[in-house]
Amino acid sequence: MSLRLLCLLLASSVCPAPAVTLSYSSVPARVKSHHPQLKAARLLIEEARGRQQGAGRLPNPAFETSFQNESRASPRTTVFSFDQAFPVTRRLSLEKKLSIQLVQAAELEVKDTERRFIAEARSLAVKLLALEQHLGLHRRQMELARKLAEFAKSRAAAGEVSSLDSAQAQTDLQRLLLETRKIEVETLGLRGALKPMLGIGAGESLTLTGDLAAVALPAPGSWTGRPDYLLAQARTEAARTEAELARARRWQDMSAGFFASREQQDTAPGRTERTGFVGFRVSIPLPLWNRSQGEIAEKAAGAERARLEKEALAAQISGEADTARREMEASAALLRETRDQLLPLVIEQTSRLEKAYESGQADLLTVLRARDQRLELEAGALDAARDFHLARIRYESATAQH
Repeated sequence: MSLRLLCLLLASSVCPAPAVTLSYSSVPARVKSHHPQLKAARLLIEEARGRQQGAGRLPNPAFETSFQNESRASPRTTVFSFDQAFPVTRRLSLEKKLSIQLVQAAELEVKDTERRFIAEARSLAVKLLALEQHLGLHRRQMELARKLAEFAKSRAAAGEVSSLDSAQAQTDLQRLLLETRKIEVETLGLRGALKPMLGIGAGESLTLTGDLAAVALPAPGSWTGRPDYLLAQARTEAARTEAELARARRWQDMSAGFFASREQQDTAPGRTERTGFVGFRVSIPLPLWNRSQGEIAEKAAGAERARLEKEALAAQISGEADTARREMEASAALLRETRDQLLPLVIEQTSRLEKAYESGQADLLTVLRARDQRLELEAGALDAARDFHLARIRYESATAQH
C-alpha cells in the first residue's frame, strides 16, 4: 500500500460526519423534496395514469381462419372471419371517466400524505427547538447553581455558614446536572426521529436553526380544501361512477363481423368445382340468467359507504380545527400570564433573596426554593409556547394552510 493511499484512509477514518444545517422555516420544503416515503407515494400517480391509458378502449378484434380437407361428404373448405366486439351501453365512456377520477384521487392522496408528513416533521422540529431552549435554560441555572455552591463552600470554609448549606448547594447542582443530561438524551431522540423525514442519513449530523415564531393566532382557514376531504369527495364520485359502470355491464358487448369461405371439390377426373361465399354475422348476448345483480348491489353499497365516510370525515376535520384553535388560545393566554405577570415577580423575588443570602439575612433553602420556582415558571413558559406552536401546526394542517 502506497503512503498516499494510507494517508487518505487515515484521513477518511478521522473525518467528521457530514453536517446538515436547516432552518425551521425550510422544514416543509425539505420534507416534500427528500422524504423517502413521499418519493414512493408519488408513484401512485404514475400507476393511475398508466391505468388511464388503457381505459375506455375497444377490445382487440379477432381474426380467425380454418381449413377442412376434401372428403367424400364435403369439399375442401377454407374460411376466413373477422369479428369486433362493441358495447351496447356507454361502458367505455364510464371507464374513461372512472380512470380520470382515480388519477385525481391518487394526486390528492399524495398531497394528503405530504400534509401529514409535513405536520409531523414540523411538530418534531418544534419539540426539538423547545428542548434546546430548555437545555439552555438549565445550563444557565447550572451556572448560577455552581456560583452559589462555590460561594457557600467558601463561606463554610470561613465558618460563616453551615457546612450543610454547602452540601445542599452541591446537591442542587448535581440535580440540575442530571436534569440537563436527561434533556440532552431527549434531544438526541427527537433529532434521530426527525432526520429520516428530512432525508438525512444516520451518519450525518443535523443542526436545526431559527427560533419559534411569535405567539400570534393565525388567520382563520377553511378545512374544505384539505386534501383528505377532497380525496373523500373524489372517492365518492368514483364510487358513483363504478355503480353506473356496474349497471352498464349488465349488457355484455355485442360482436359483429364478416366471414368468407372458399370451397373446392373434384367432381370428375380433371374437373374441379370451385364455389365460395361471403357473409355477415352479429352476436347479441341476452341478460337472461346473469344480470349482474350482485355487482350492482355491491357498487351501490360502496357508493353509499363512501358518501357516509365523507360526511364523517367532514365532522372529524371540523372538530380538529376547532379544538386546535381553542388549544392555541388557551396556550397563548397561559403564556401571557406566566411570562408577563408571574415570572417578573419571581425573578425580582429571587434576586432579592440571593442578595439577602449573601449578606446573611436569608437561609440557603429559601434561595434554592425560589430558584426552583423561577426555573419551573421559565420552563412552564417554554412549554406553553411549545404547546401553542404544536396546536398551531395541528390547526394549519387541519385547514390545509401548509
